[in-house]
Amino acid sequence: MTNGQHHDVALVGGGVIGLSCAWRLAALGCRVRLVDPEPGGGASHVAGGMLAPLAEAWFGEEELLELGSASLRRWPEFAAELARAADAPSGLNERGTLVVGADSADREQLHEVAEHLAALGWEVNRHSGRALRKLEPSLAPNVHGGLEVPGDLSVDNRAALEALRRAALRSGVEFRAESARRVGPGCVELADGSELRCDVAVIAAGSRSGELHDGLAGAVRPVKGEILRLRRRATALPPPERTVRGPVHGRQVYLVPRPPDGLVVGATQYEAGFDTRVTVGGVRDLIGDAERLVAGLGEYELTEATAGLRPGTPDNLPLIGWLEPGVLVATGHHRNGFLHAPITAEAVAALLRDGHVPAETEPADPARSGGQL
Repeated sequence: MTNGQHHDVALVGGGVIGLSCAWRLAALGCRVRLVDPEPGGGASHVAGGMLAPLAEAWFGEEELLELGSASLRRWPEFAAELARAADAPSGLNERGTLVVGADSADREQLHEVAEHLAALGWEVNRHSGRALRKLEPSLAPNVHGGLEVPGDLSVDNRAALEALRRAALRSGVEFRAESARRVGPGCVELADGSELRCDVAVIAAGSRSGELHDGLAGAVRPVKGEILRLRRRATALPPPERTVRGPVHGRQVYLVPRPPDGLVVGATQYEAGFDTRVTVGGVRDLIGDAERLVAGLGEYELTEATAGLRPGTPDNLPLIGWLEPGVLVATGHHRNGFLHAPITAEAVAALLRDGHVPAETEPADPARSGGQL
């Protein structure tokens, strides 16, 4: 972009990361061709849409927390710009998150998370079960305590994907409904054997990214997650307005509202290769765990059961940076693709412009640890 450099971009992958990068680059004047047979599909189509770095914080992942928090701060402005660019809703829900515990072991885990965040300088509000039910009356009676995290938000993933697609089209992105086989400097080899020439290729192909470049072999793997979509029936209690999540018997479950009457319940986590079949056990666990946190779900309609493949990395940090001259990567976001979309798109644009990426993305450089992930 600077001095006319890197103006022709071939971007492989049309999930939330790929669409966000394509929109930002095109808006800055790049020629962008996005290669994906089904833009807005894959794991992004299935996702719960949580924007919750604090609620998901864990020991030893401080760099991931800083990255997520920095991107979360960008989300309100990102959503407003997206809605204007697309002339469509962004899907952002700013009602916050409750992290609750049903039994003593689960509540002790939440206490540890709160202490960990406090030690890092973050503040969350601790509440009794009674106080939590004043915030969300649909919480189950056995919820005896938890945390309110007002800053952790959520987004309707499918509304956001449609807005990103519209914004990208309006900005001049050319969509190529094809599959990529390999990516190299200045070239994307398509499945039919033809080549797409460019100045810079960007790999944002989620869990399939490892198949596209030797530098990503073994660095990105698929992590299966099953997700349910529920809809309130007339006889059922209203769904919560905030995201509700928490540990149940050591398993994490979350319920993300989809106004006016929907809920997304997720998510299981398996190392199962590229298998996207939904299992009976996964559905059983999700429903049982969700009912421990929110009352009356047995009266809801089950409208969808699907599975997606999150792109995981060995250290849970994404890969954002140069693989080699002419090849950028923006992948490996695991369960945080929507959360990390604003800062990832900003970093990719900066790498093409002047190399001055946000400080919080520096630990995500694919060259970390001498290139040994």
